[in-house]
Amino acid sequence: MLVDSPPEQRAETAPAPPTRRAIRALGLLVSVAILVLVALASIAIGAKELSMGQVWHGLFEDSGTYGDVVVTERLWRTLLGLLAGAALGLSGAVLQALTRNPLADPGLLGINAGASAAVVTAMTYFGVTSLTGYVWFAFLGAAAVGALVWFLGGSRGATPVRLALAGTAISAALYGYLQAVMITNEAALGKMRFWTVGSLSSASESSILQVLPFLAVGTVLALALARPLNAMEMGDDTAKALGANLNRTRALSMLAATVLCGAATAACGPIVFVGLMVPHVVRSFTGPDLRWIMPYATVLSPVLLLGADVIGRIVARPSELQVGIVTAILGGPVFIFLVRRRRTAQL
Repeated sequence: MLVDSPPEQRAETAPAPPTRRAIRALGLLVSVAILVLVALASIAIGAKELSMGQVWHGLFEDSGTYGDVVVTERLWRTLLGLLAGAALGLSGAVLQALTRNPLADPGLLGINAGASAAVVTAMTYFGVTSLTGYVWFAFLGAAAVGALVWFLGGSRGATPVRLALAGTAISAALYGYLQAVMITNEAALGKMRFWTVGSLSSASESSILQVLPFLAVGTVLALALARPLNAMEMGDDTAKALGANLNRTRALSMLAATVLCGAATAACGPIVFVGLMVPHVVRSFTGPDLRWIMPYATVLSPVLLLGADVIGRIVARPSELQVGIVTAILGGPVFIFLVRRRRTAQL
């Protein structure tokens, strides 16, 4: 005859339900697996159709025709997409926390516009045409705009609203300048038009090596700011009570976002919506904790960027559609959906 155990004993022997932390960790591992699959697809799929055997041969055995296609045209752009996507997603997460605006992106503080204006100036007036030449102009433009936004936003007395307003005003002025340059200088129009839509096709080993140190520094700095930014999202008074240094955190957040976004823009051109969509969507299932939002955004943003790049290669064969155009096409409807859902939730 079987005798049931007391309820207390059954409760002790029953397996504990998975914790929220364990579920988040499992989700992050799944996200990494998805990223690996998308990266492999980016290497295997392109405007020129190759079999898997040809891709393998070009990647590991051949330095001729297949090697040129797989390594020169696909492998380096895949690596650049991984790095640039992670940088855009991470900078978006930082700026959304800094401004307390879940729909903020790197363009909100004028960082994209500053890098773009500097590169277009270098192309038009200084004859610079290669990444080696204009990467430093992009960083200079991004840094100058970041410093200007910080100054106009009140410097030590900066608030999220002031920073957002200053960034929006500067972005509008700089994009007006970009349009004026492209209209009045026909000789440089072709070069600028290709760069300003955002593309991974100019990726090379040298371009990756140039931006890699900046991306590494920006990533480490952004991840280190997760805890103080968490405190700041609860309000300035609460953050001060928890020991957060508001001015230092805001200044370092601006620096991290500027370095990350400036490096990505220098290598790929301005790519929209990646830094907005991914951190916002991630927040919906991780909660507001940046210690989880940042890693998820770092992994899933390259998924979006590389996925858009693969789509651009397929839909326009034998040519290709630039990744900046694809992310804009995909991002517009998603942004409208996010805004409407946020408005509905508030009602």
